[in-house]
Amino acid sequence: MHIAVIAHVRHAVAEPFMGGMESHAHLLCTGLRDAGHDVTLLAAGGSDDRQLIELCERPYEAALPWERWRGTAELEDYQRAAYANAFDHVRAGRFDVVHNNSLFPPLIEWALDHDVPMVSSMHVPPFGKMADAVRSAAGHGAAQITFASQSQAPLWFDAMPDNARVVYNGIDCERWRPGVVQSERLVWTGRITPNKGLHEAVRAVRMVGAALDIAGPMEDRPYFDKCMEAAGNADIQYVGQLQGRALTALVQKARAALVTPMWDEPFGLVAAEALASGVPVIAFDRGAMREVVGPCGILAAPGDVSMLGEAIGRIDRVERAACRERALRCFSTRSMISGYERAYEAAIAGTRVRSVSASRSSCSSTSELLA
Repeated sequence: MHIAVIAHVRHAVAEPFMGGMESHAHLLCTGLRDAGHDVTLLAAGGSDDRQLIELCERPYEAALPWERWRGTAELEDYQRAAYANAFDHVRAGRFDVVHNNSLFPPLIEWALDHDVPMVSSMHVPPFGKMADAVRSAAGHGAAQITFASQSQAPLWFDAMPDNARVVYNGIDCERWRPGVVQSERLVWTGRITPNKGLHEAVRAVRMVGAALDIAGPMEDRPYFDKCMEAAGNADIQYVGQLQGRALTALVQKARAALVTPMWDEPFGLVAAEALASGVPVIAFDRGAMREVVGPCGILAAPGDVSMLGEAIGRIDRVERAACRERALRCFSTRSMISGYERAYEAAIAGTRVRSVSASRSSCSSTSELLA
């Protein structure tokens, strides 16, 4: 298939990835190509892809930072211009199907209006206009909707329509794989911002006298300073925003990964990456964490620092080989791509049904006029 992947334009799709959205878009393109598809990435300037169409010169976080411009007409216009550009390329590009990874609601409506088969992946809980767009598309086979976990589906629909399905996010299990060295240090990776719960992780580690390495982009400096203050004289260190081999090496040697979301995350890539590395997970039981971790870690009540600390003492009971096996079975790139391929085929079939129905309607109208 010739597939257009439309990315979120907040950040560039390039390493070091700023978050799960960018990492997912990159892996999606790579996995689809490995499966034999022809893929064009439509993304913000600065993205790194061999078949890239730039939708805007700079990501909107560089042009109009979300913290300052959210809710403004300027930011909305910037995004609309980028995605209007994307849809112009889609209509001119003779793509078989479009994978909408953008979280921009009007794209769903535009695709239906122009009989463009589209699969839209929801990486966040329902919000305003996106919730309206997804629910309005219920039952339209040409507009397939995917969710990253079973935990997300009930937030969008009381009963799943025929055009919606769950496709777990994939992990590059060749990149994320067990190492040969294991340390006694724990690891925490991700964006350093309050909704990721680093402060709670630091408190739990200090409480039990463990050691912790922290890696990730520092999105909120005052919050980071608060976390480091909470560390006191404990063996807790920030190693920076790592990428590539440096990041995988840090994770694969860890005793366990701490994953501490303070909101109901739709998936949790860092947890799946840890499992693929043979590393058990200690996590707050929020969002999809129970689905991702399964029996390969310990879940603590949301926000419960004492329970999180207590879990650190028991995590060595989890077999590291079982963690790897679970990741291969549930979260491999091939598994993800297979799920999306089924959604693509359903969208293409749905578009054909719409075309046939429209043709019959036109013939019927013509017959009435000639009668």
